[in-house]
Amino acid sequence: MIDITFSRQLIIIGLLFLMAFSCIDCNNVANDYKAIKPATASNWQAPDTNSLVSTPGADLIRYGKELIINTAKYLGPKGTVVFISNGMNCGNCHLDGGTRINGNCFAMVAATYPKFRNRSGKSESIQFRINDCLERSLNGKKLDTSSKEMAAMVAYLKWLGKDVPKNIVIKGMGVPIVPLLSRAASVEKGGHVFKLRCSSCHGANGLGLLKPDSSGYIYPPLWGSHSYNVKAGIFRLSSSAGFVKYNMPYNAKPQAPSLTDEEAWDVAAFINTQERTFKTFPDDWPMLSSKPIDYPFGPFSDSFSEQQHKYGPFTSIKNPKNNKVALDK
Repeated sequence: MIDITFSRQLIIIGLLFLMAFSCIDCNNVANDYKAIKPATASNWQAPDTNSLVSTPGADLIRYGKELIINTAKYLGPKGTVVFISNGMNCGNCHLDGGTRINGNCFAMVAATYPKFRNRSGKSESIQFRINDCLERSLNGKKLDTSSKEMAAMVAYLKWLGKDVPKNIVIKGMGVPIVPLLSRAASVEKGGHVFKLRCSSCHGANGLGLLKPDSSGYIYPPLWGSHSYNVKAGIFRLSSSAGFVKYNMPYNAKPQAPSLTDEEAWDVAAFINTQERTFKTFPDDWPMLSSKPIDYPFGPFSDSFSEQQHKYGPFTSIKNPKNNKVALDK
């Protein structure tokens, strides 16, 4: 009887030790998880181009920056290298050479690519993403991935993000989402906003202002064949509204936007209603349920119309995953 009791005591003590060590292990797992969770940083600054003096491949990086800012000069209709784009520059959407916070900043590209994206349904390389933009936002053709120009742009993007760790999330990499309206965006109201706030730079006809030598644009066209086509990310209303509210006019400060939420949604609706190139990418969005709620082309995994998916109101469209505008451009 004594032996049995003693054995039971040993068993109980053993179980207690197991429980204790199990809890320690669980805590370690939890702590490890917390350690690798994405942190948030809002103080990123673009590396100083003066530091390129001692950087390997400095000339290639400088050329990459030049290609981003003045894409049309090299790749446009009168390009000095090849004719594959419509006359716009990558820098028209990726402001200040892709260094402006809330202006489609490139800071996290090096740390996040290769990256799985819902639009293609696969892991994308930086080269794939650059060509995606050339075909959509610049309404052009793919750039040879073995070309010096592709190597230069990739080198520049990697240099911009050279100090960004993979477990850091920097605020303001895309464009902020403007709070959703309870109504559909109004094309008519947006036309008035465009006339008052946008036409002085982009022209009353929205076709932009060409450089004197016609090699590119001083102010880019907002519609027409020399603007982005319907499958560009900025053709989605949330992207367009966020871009114009927090970045336009060009010297706008995100802390003091010149447009109200309603004006931003309405002018985005007006701009994206105008005629532009219709281009098909049949392999887009292989999983219908991953389409953002403001993606305006069917088929959809819900019963809402293309009209509502384009103009809203978006508050009544339930995204299966998170009930908000998805950010996959």
